[in-house]
Amino acid sequence: MYKFIKQEKTLFIGVLAVLFFKVWGEELLNIGLGLSQYIITTAVLFYVAMTAIFAVVRHSDALAIKLGDPFGTLILTLSVISLEVIMISSVMLTGDPNPVLARDTMFAVIMTILNGFVGITLLVGGVKFHTQSYNLDGIKAYLVAIIPLAMLCLILPNFTSSGENGNMSVSLMLALVFASIVLYGVFLFIQTKSHTHFFIDADNKSEHDNHGAVRSNVFHTVMLISYLLVVIFLAKGLAIPINDSITVMGAPAALSGLIVALIIMAPEAVGAVKAALTNQLQRAINLFFGSVLATIALTVPAVLMISGVMEQPIKLGLEPAEMVLLAATLLMTSVSFSSGRSHSLNGATHLVLFFVYLILMFD
Repeated sequence: MYKFIKQEKTLFIGVLAVLFFKVWGEELLNIGLGLSQYIITTAVLFYVAMTAIFAVVRHSDALAIKLGDPFGTLILTLSVISLEVIMISSVMLTGDPNPVLARDTMFAVIMTILNGFVGITLLVGGVKFHTQSYNLDGIKAYLVAIIPLAMLCLILPNFTSSGENGNMSVSLMLALVFASIVLYGVFLFIQTKSHTHFFIDADNKSEHDNHGAVRSNVFHTVMLISYLLVVIFLAKGLAIPINDSITVMGAPAALSGLIVALIIMAPEAVGAVKAALTNQLQRAINLFFGSVLATIALTVPAVLMISGVMEQPIKLGLEPAEMVLLAATLLMTSVSFSSGRSHSLNGATHLVLFFVYLILMFD
């Protein structure tokens, strides 16, 4: 029992934090504390939330060890993306209506992963190993689903009719939900049933990095759900300082999407870079591309449902410059992962696109 408490102390801290923030914390953040008290309260909230998120990844990785790839990576991806959907939903329901939050967050995830994280991973892996290999069939499976979903959800709405309040038409909403669910459903069938070998690199087998004892599937599943619940209950409180920070700094609204993306994707990025440094690029690719696909396919139906229930307007179409950057990213990704082998130049190019994205955000 003592060993369990020591290993899972984060869960007990998280439960105490949930009780505190549900009873007093959120109200304290809303009533206008002094600067020092506000910073301390926010820092505690972020610390507990981040440790819970890393615990989610730890138990997901333990399940991944027991189940093997591609199932293990899929569990980790879905766990992290569920946190992202929760964070977006919480921010949408906190403060003033923000019709472009979901769009900005999805775009931030795509830019952060496909350019920022992929760029760093390919660069460090290329510097250490010069050339790294991966399963080309798996990449094609990811891209054949990512490219149409990204174009349909983030570009097409700019060229279709809208309702009286500027919202998307009901028919377009239904079409996007249908496309997201069907494409992702078929992809999951390919990944877990008919073509699992597409997502495994036989020459460099993936080894999951789990810190701690690997126990039963039931134990890790219960712990995974418990930590997810902690993050869910803390998400609304976490949304308050995010919104306040954007307002106080006078920063662009798109920055909130980038902040949410960085918070949620940080554990995956650490795991992927570690995988690349041990010459397991396939695992990093499965994490990154699986996250991008799941982000679009799961976020779009969720936010459209919230928009309909809460009667909040929502805008998914990107601005013209952002559409160009998205198209360039998808094109560059297709070129970078077209041969089955990568090197450091690919990583440097993706990082340049990520730098342009950051500059464009504040321009």
